[in-house]
Amino acid sequence: MKNKIQEFYPVALTVAGSDSGGGAGIQADLRTFNAFGVFGCSAVTAVTSQNPGEVRRIDIIPADGVRTQMAAVLDRFQVGCVKTGMLAERSVVRAVAAELRRRRLPLVVDPVMVATSGAVLLAADAVEAVSAELLPLADWMTPNLPEAELLLGRSLQDENDYRRAAADCAREWNCRCLLKTGHDPHAREEAVDYLAMPDGELYAIASPRIDEHGAAHGTGCTLSAALAAELAMRAPWKRAVCAAKAFVLGSLAESVAVGKNLEAMYPPEDDYQPLVRLTPIKQVQK
Repeated sequence: MKNKIQEFYPVALTVAGSDSGGGAGIQADLRTFNAFGVFGCSAVTAVTSQNPGEVRRIDIIPADGVRTQMAAVLDRFQVGCVKTGMLAERSVVRAVAAELRRRRLPLVVDPVMVATSGAVLLAADAVEAVSAELLPLADWMTPNLPEAELLLGRSLQDENDYRRAAADCAREWNCRCLLKTGHDPHAREEAVDYLAMPDGELYAIASPRIDEHGAAHGTGCTLSAALAAELAMRAPWKRAVCAAKAFVLGSLAESVAVGKNLEAMYPPEDDYQPLVRLTPIKQVQK
């Protein structure tokens, strides 16, 4: 059933790179928006030649071209939320930030820096631009552990580090920070991420850990896109973050075979929200 809870059909804009393999980036974002009943628009920042195992080439779109794509969409569509992903280089980051500064729309920043395969997706000098120009505009940020380490300039080793990092990011950039811990090297029964508020509130958001059979490519993009979709529908933040976590869980649980020995996430048919638990936790130890 088409979503008609608002005057306009909900719209979200993703500003990110194209993944030729379809598992992450623009392709994952638009697939996710559609699954949530949200009309998806896009501004492509880079065209990558990749599959889940490797990135063979990256062709970056000129910054003016990215900004023009954004303006063309935002001038005409009633966009309810913007989500940024791979921004590639400093000039693109600055152009995206400049356009968003004019609009002041709800913004989810997924600070994509390194692909799961190890390919660098953000130039070193662009990290500072993300920190200084883009993140101050964000309502939400969704870094993974390596990204949080780069942004905060320190190593994260254990759960207490993760909690402190989420809290520090939320305070530093005055936004909600959902720290994704999928890169945690320690085997755990649950997948636990940490959500921090600018005012110091801290939550754990947990779900069962799925044996994903190599289908984890694009989990970060999918999570932030699902969150953006919920926000475009004006969902309360608790519902939005739990729905996003559940969507990733379901997409892994209901992954599909797309090649020989190759699995990919796919929007789930079942409801996985009952398996997601959002719990307030005590402040991190000093």
